[in-house]
Amino acid sequence: MNATILLLGSGELGKEFAISAKRLGCRVVAVDRYADAPAMQVADAHEVIDMLDGAAIRRVAKRHKPHFIVPEIEAIRTGELLQLEKAGFSVVPSAFAAHMTMNRDAIRDLAARELGLPTARYAYAASAEALEAAILDKAGTGLPCVVKPTMSSSGKGQSVVRTKADIAKAWKCAVTNMRGDRRVVIVEQFIDFDYEITLLTVKQRRSQGGGTLFVEPIGHRQERGDYQESWMPCPMKPAVKRSAQRMAKAVVERLAGPDGAGIFGVEFFVKGDRVIFSELSPRPHDTGMVTLRSQDLSEFDLHVRAILGLPIPAIRYNGPTASAVVLATRDSERAPSYSGIDKAMAISSVEVRIFGKPTTRKHRRMGVVLAHGATATAARKTAMKAAAKISVR
Repeated sequence: MNATILLLGSGELGKEFAISAKRLGCRVVAVDRYADAPAMQVADAHEVIDMLDGAAIRRVAKRHKPHFIVPEIEAIRTGELLQLEKAGFSVVPSAFAAHMTMNRDAIRDLAARELGLPTARYAYAASAEALEAAILDKAGTGLPCVVKPTMSSSGKGQSVVRTKADIAKAWKCAVTNMRGDRRVVIVEQFIDFDYEITLLTVKQRRSQGGGTLFVEPIGHRQERGDYQESWMPCPMKPAVKRSAQRMAKAVVERLAGPDGAGIFGVEFFVKGDRVIFSELSPRPHDTGMVTLRSQDLSEFDLHVRAILGLPIPAIRYNGPTASAVVLATRDSERAPSYSGIDKAMAISSVEVRIFGKPTTRKHRRMGVVLAHGATATAARKTAMKAAAKISVR
């Protein structure tokens, strides 16, 4: 295709996206705030900048003159993306989508107030005192509840508040681990859901005759607000799945506009027959790593095809599949090494992907294990068993 893509964020999702893009002839420039990020290892060129520095983003865009600017993380100076789009750059899926989803308050208000989607009861707070009031006041969320930075990723800064004594600790956790520079948190009513899903939603350009497509729902489990395992298929009643698809289509088409294109990871809680909107990312989703084995077109392939305006035929699924993460156990600035990969790969159907991150943090995702099984439950057991054999040192 000879398209140049400026990839803003170069983690493990960016790495897989870059591989899919290069398979179709694209030139990829990987950008992140640290050197030797995973996507930089497979890209044609790279840049290391402060991602919250709008002037730096503009300089990089003018230097490389990309056909598409593709954000891969939340912590970007998205106001600059709005300006770049006005200047004629194509931002994926749209600068508006990136700007709105950078902050949980913006996307939650759009979903709940503008579109009327069912969500958990929520409020915002810009101080520990305001957080306490948002929880304990008569009209507050009550206890237990969940506190998150409005700008974050991969569960950083998220905690569950069960008692009044937890509130100050939750505020400190949120502002210490937030991405960006807005000291604002969102507090949400705790929902005792039956399960949660990611609905990967592919928006194609209307001008190219494309519609909105859905990958089959992905079940997932989180700890500390961060994904630990995901699986397909995730059994849902047909009416419940249709409800999730209607909600996902409404929010995705509002964010992308008629000619925005790309994949969105839309998260829902499911309680009985109720579907409750949770969060949204305008890019491939970490729980969607399972699609590297579950089907013929991964979420990264789908993202690239939508961006380039290429056809997306019916997805062919490969049967029950699961993913399980490989985590670091401590902080280290030294290059990590791995043991047990051979033991994991000795298990039938298992595939291991090491991301290539140059340093570790406690609980940081360093790799993922993918596995098949006769059922989703069997695939999950295999993936978790294999992941447990791998150690990060």
